[in-house]
Amino acid sequence: MNNPWFLSSAAKTVDLQLFCLPYAGGTAMIYRDWVNHLPPTVQLIRVELPGRGARLKEAPFDNLPSLVEALTEALLPVLQAPFVFFGHSMGAMIAFETARRLQRDHGRIPQLLMVSGRRALHIPDPDRLTYNLPTDKFIAELHEIGGSPKEALEHPGLMEVMLPLLRADFQLVETYQYTPGSPLECPITAFGGLQDKEENRDLLLPWKVQTNSNFRLRMLPGDHFFLRSSQSLLLRLVTQELIETIMRGSKKNGRN
Repeated sequence: MNNPWFLSSAAKTVDLQLFCLPYAGGTAMIYRDWVNHLPPTVQLIRVELPGRGARLKEAPFDNLPSLVEALTEALLPVLQAPFVFFGHSMGAMIAFETARRLQRDHGRIPQLLMVSGRRALHIPDPDRLTYNLPTDKFIAELHEIGGSPKEALEHPGLMEVMLPLLRADFQLVETYQYTPGSPLECPITAFGGLQDKEENRDLLLPWKVQTNSNFRLRMLPGDHFFLRSSQSLLLRLVTQELIETIMRGSKKNGRN
């Protein structure tokens, strides 16, 4: 797949394409090991957003509508099989809005949307803006969130490189404005951390109104970054979701 947006695993037979989207400041690298734990007929496609990884020299997006528009155009030629989205935190926002855009404008509907570590997007987030804080206060916020290694936050040279991306990602998240629209026609599964103080169970449950299909909530041990601390359990649950999705597709198409 010769496309800067996507890093794809090889699969002889593809029943599902799984597109994984990163959290703020994250890269496609965070999903690199997933390929070793997924069903063999699932093609893992890690989404590399501008401003990070191999696209470090590109300007990152700082607003969600523009990113979704660009990502949708990049996706359309590579949707070669039934597809599923997984996104954590900022990635959940991107996955949801991209799924809505594909359904509304192109009649392309995911088989499943998996949103992780992010409240339902029609629930307002009252947190103050942080993306435009002075550098020392912004880094203090990063310490508080806990998603970045302490060594990185205390490395001036590395932070000089990372700060423009982090500020852009935080601006994208913090300036997001939800627009009401038709519910998705695909199932939604939401994942949350039992110790996540910000995105708790009560804020994840309302995702159910965003689908005309089935909804499932799965809570895992860990804080906001249970994606890492409970990775083995998360991957088992994701694999279960994917197998069920493949089986639904087989029944729908009359295959045994």
